[in-house]
Amino acid sequence: MNTVGVSFMKLGLLITAVLAFSFPAHAEVDKSDPYKMVRAVADITFKRFATEQQKIRQTPNLLKDIVREELMPYVDYKFAAYKVIGIHFKKTKKEDRLAFVPVFRDSLISTYAQVFTLYDNQKVEFLPAKDFKGKKDVSVKVSVIEAGRDPIDITFKARKNKKTNEWKVYDMVPLGNSLLTSKQKELSGLIRQKGLAHVTTLLKKKSEGDIVFK
Repeated sequence: MNTVGVSFMKLGLLITAVLAFSFPAHAEVDKSDPYKMVRAVADITFKRFATEQQKIRQTPNLLKDIVREELMPYVDYKFAAYKVIGIHFKKTKKEDRLAFVPVFRDSLISTYAQVFTLYDNQKVEFLPAKDFKGKKDVSVKVSVIEAGRDPIDITFKARKNKKTNEWKVYDMVPLGNSLLTSKQKELSGLIRQKGLAHVTTLLKKKSEGDIVFK
């Protein structure tokens, strides 16, 4: 993954970190409200991170378990995977797309887990929730505030599933730069030149790498 992409995800995870101190542990996640969902998921994820910190230091790959179990159920990785395939979608085989989705999910898990090693406290402010009645796509906006620096505005993009009526996050946009778009640019050329199956193999190899504290 390129440096810009890693920086985007780092910012996003730092945002959710301080929420763990603002909400009760094991809060029920309300997937009918995208604003409440983002806050609750952040709470659950980072509460577990804090609880198992000693074990994580001894076995960093435990971070993958935390991301897989606490964060990914609220990420629409299938939609994101298909968006990454993008303009190549109709040119790819169904079986290749089906194989790509779970590998893309594992890639996200590995990437987010690695970013967790960069965790540090930040002050975060959530912008007021807006009326989302009748909408299928919303933006949950926050500002990261750190002494001596300008606030960093970041948006979490969430979409509503037509069948379940539940909301899930599918993209993060720090300072106006979409992480999903960045991933599209990173993989689009490879998909065109080498094919989706080749990209799937590359992502699988990367996702199997160990998490390392640097």
